[in-house]
Amino acid sequence: MSDKKALIVIDLQKDYLWDKRKPMFNYDTETLVGNVNRAIASYKDTGYDIIYIKHILPKIMWGVGFSIRGTEGAELFEGVNVVSDKIFEKNRSNTFTAKLFREYVKKQGYREMVLCGLDEYGCVGATAKGAVKAGIKVRMLTDCIGRRFPDAKVQSMRKGLKALGVEYI
Repeated sequence: MSDKKALIVIDLQKDYLWDKRKPMFNYDTETLVGNVNRAIASYKDTGYDIIYIKHILPKIMWGVGFSIRGTEGAELFEGVNVVSDKIFEKNRSNTFTAKLFREYVKKQGYREMVLCGLDEYGCVGATAKGAVKAGIKVRMLTDCIGRRFPDAKVQSMRKGLKALGVEYI
């Protein structure tokens, strides 16, 4: 079995991080992106593949107001260091629901994934569950994951993930 590892950078898109974002996306963009960029450099240097995920909704979801295919806001935030061409799209919280991503992961034989990005209670947590279900060891980079939900929800998610064997570092 392969010992390939990947850092998965989830949903660091303009709609969630730029100045024009909706007020509900109250992440500390500068700190989060700085931490993620340091992680990208560090993990790339130690042989991890760097994979970027974009949450993309069809234009028929226009009323949602973010992550809409073809809009500038759906693109990766310009402050994020993009060091590979491994960019996948998803339209659900769990990245493993995206067929192209799932097939790529299986083909590569990843044994371990380190997750970062947005949001711990949303897409990062859901993707962690998807990875565990796929038999992949998951580690969460706590200082590289944005949280906008109440702490009680985040702690509940974290407790559930730890019970599945997810490690927080």
